[in-house]
Amino acid sequence: MQPYHQRISQRTPYLLVLLAALGGTACSSSNGENREAQAQAGRPSRANGMAEASASAPGDSVNWAAVDQALGRKGEMQPGGVYKFSIPRSDLQVTSGGVRIKPALSLGSWLAFKPKGSGTVAMGDLVLTEEEYNQVIARLQQGGVAQTAVHKHLPEHSPAIWWTHVHAEGDPVKIAQTVKAALALTATPATTPNASVTAIDLDTAAINRALGRSGKVSGGVYQVNVPRAEKIQASGIEVPASMGTATVLNFQSTGGGRAAINGDFVMTRDEVQRVIAALKANDIQVVTIHNHMVDEEPRLFFMHFWANDDAVKLARGLRAALDKTGSAPA
Repeated sequence: MQPYHQRISQRTPYLLVLLAALGGTACSSSNGENREAQAQAGRPSRANGMAEASASAPGDSVNWAAVDQALGRKGEMQPGGVYKFSIPRSDLQVTSGGVRIKPALSLGSWLAFKPKGSGTVAMGDLVLTEEEYNQVIARLQQGGVAQTAVHKHLPEHSPAIWWTHVHAEGDPVKIAQTVKAALALTATPATTPNASVTAIDLDTAAINRALGRSGKVSGGVYQVNVPRAEKIQASGIEVPASMGTATVLNFQSTGGGRAAINGDFVMTRDEVQRVIAALKANDIQVVTIHNHMVDEEPRLFFMHFWANDDAVKLARGLRAALDKTGSAPA
């Protein structure tokens, strides 16, 4: 097998696409008058389409049913007026560190919309194989959907995956149509599988005590989300935790009380080195450090991590790192 740095150098063309895209513009929208006062609630439209939507209630400017139809799947309203689509890569059989990775641990593509004026801001993360990457990026660019980050979530893994963050502004139907066309170039399932697996072979109560926070089981993975204490602004909107600004701590059972952990810490500049030190002191590997957005305030850094050990021990290590961040109180 080639050394990792040689394989990265062979992928330089992929990264050149990213650099070219960072200044890219997103789709524009021409639907009606400014409805900035409607941007928070995100209720379904009572009108026949965006152009005729009533300006009397927040969120009514967006016909979410039309966005569902354009993307070919059903989204869900999230806190903060965010309409979000979960798109797990259940077709992939990825192994990292000898662990078969569940989609809910780190193979979940997603796309989220938040109203802005007469249109929306869209952000998301697409899970792509190397064979899919270049053609997907080309199709997204063709439709005005930009890329803001390309990176890894897992250490050495097979097959090779690139996690690709996307951004667009404007008509949500057009954005959804572009993303659907791009996903059609991949083996991503056309429908979202039922993620109702709620049983897990882990002592979640002990994990909760160690973390000082609780989570939920989804797709056979215990997931804990921790929002930042401050408000995050980007692209002229507040970007809530449900749109990708929360620290994510995921636990997948590997038997005997052990768990593989993956996710990412959301940090300001001054927190990065303190979090690294806390993770390393607890034998948790730092996988990547990067940005997801290009214009957020405050500036945020995202750190993916990995370990496979006693789940409660790892939860204590994650808590040590979490305490170094400006996260919201439990």
